[in-house]
Amino acid sequence: MTLEQEIGRRRTFGIIAHPDAGKTTLTEKLLLFGGAIQTAGAVKSNKIDMGTRSDWMDIEKQRGISVATSVMGFEYKDLKINILDTPGHKDFAEDTYRTLTAVDSVIMVIDCVKGVEEQTEKLMEVCRMRNTPVICFINKLDREGQDAFTLLDEIEEKLDIKVRPMSWPIGMGKSLRGVYNIYENNLNLYEPNKQKRVNDVVEIKGVDDPELDKRLPESLVKELREEIELVNGVYDKFNSETYLKGEVAPVFFGSAVNNFGVRELLDCFTQIAPPPKPRETEEREISPEEKKFSGFIFKIHANMDPKHRNRIAFVRVCSGKFERGSNYYHVRQDKQIRFSNATAFMAQQKETVEEAFPGDIVGLYDTGNLKIGDTLSEGEKGLYKGIPSFSPEMFREVINMDAMKSKQLDKGLNQLMDEGLAQLFTFELGSRKVVGTVGALQFEVLQHRLLNEYSANAKFEPVNIYKACWISSADKLKLDSFIKDKQRHIARDKEGKLVFMAESKAWLQMVQDNFPDIEFHFISEF
Repeated sequence: MTLEQEIGRRRTFGIIAHPDAGKTTLTEKLLLFGGAIQTAGAVKSNKIDMGTRSDWMDIEKQRGISVATSVMGFEYKDLKINILDTPGHKDFAEDTYRTLTAVDSVIMVIDCVKGVEEQTEKLMEVCRMRNTPVICFINKLDREGQDAFTLLDEIEEKLDIKVRPMSWPIGMGKSLRGVYNIYENNLNLYEPNKQKRVNDVVEIKGVDDPELDKRLPESLVKELREEIELVNGVYDKFNSETYLKGEVAPVFFGSAVNNFGVRELLDCFTQIAPPPKPRETEEREISPEEKKFSGFIFKIHANMDPKHRNRIAFVRVCSGKFERGSNYYHVRQDKQIRFSNATAFMAQQKETVEEAFPGDIVGLYDTGNLKIGDTLSEGEKGLYKGIPSFSPEMFREVINMDAMKSKQLDKGLNQLMDEGLAQLFTFELGSRKVVGTVGALQFEVLQHRLLNEYSANAKFEPVNIYKACWISSADKLKLDSFIKDKQRHIARDKEGKLVFMAESKAWLQMVQDNFPDIEFHFISEF
């Protein structure tokens, strides 16, 4: 195939949601329909006789909850589909934010009982920063949930995006009878089946088809006809351009655990989701069709196998063709590196990759040269833009418990920060080190890993910090005088950018009012 054909058949997307909305289950069912696994439930149970046993599932079983983004690929209807299943746990939100930079579109899972939850709102903000196209899947129809119209209103209001229903539930919870597929005009009758694929679809010619009356009770048919009329009256017709701009989210209803409504989602997704798109570097926009390879690192997983101390860097291929064993230019370090060991994570196996195309995700074994945000290319110098750091929620000071091990502590902190586990801020005065994270769990992970992987014994003490704000100003003199005035509260992040460490919300507001020429940013990429 030509490069253009390879690019045209790639679809790379992330699955995002609040914890427990059903992300991992949906990922698994998509793999089931894609034929990548034969029986679902394999992630959580080892009692089922599986058609394929995969390394990826063993990793999942050891981990319990999804702590890291998993990457899976499968073929479906002549397309190569790459899924990135993200952790929903809010303590690992940074990993999810970064993963969203590596995808071309997103499927957002919403629990029909709980509706839109806080973590979903945050994730949606990240999608909006890049105008990422979003498809919404309202899950758990087999439970008594909120009314469908109420859910749609809540999505529009809380996530600030217009919606267009593409399927419609007939009943809910115990009275669930099926889903009417508005997009393809057919009826999918509900039969709970958790493990095998179900293909029972009734072809009908729209809601007025008498076939409906034969299949469903009269009261439900009447209600369905009224609701579909209302849907068509209230919501604009589906328009793929507004979807691709990230302005409208098509909505599907279903129950992932029962394999219900998933095929409709996958079929529509493969038709409307975008292939790999051009990406911005500091120098210019790079199109996927360009002949020369380039890509960026959006995730690093260190010490995946403690015996070998290996780090795997995940690269999103953005242009050209990646070939194993070739030398590629490392833009930040300004040197050539050869990658002889490259893997892809397929649902069936972790396999060595000889070549990869735009949209693909490749795992590179790394000895510590690579960090998140790095760009690899065939000689071009521009760095890819767009891997933001968000202002952390919690701050603690690093206290070294063993003065003989300061070097190990510095090395450990730097490497774990490269991996994106947390953010490090060093105060200009007294060079105190403060670590910022999204959740308390990360401090435990940090402490444990510093001790076990770097023999550094550190303690994390609470500090009085409310927010870390990156600062900038068009007027250099004003910025200098601000830094002088607030020297005790000025730190630098890992990249050396200036950060103002505010002690309380009220105080930050007062400082913002008193220094109108200084801009305060809550995201490092400005």
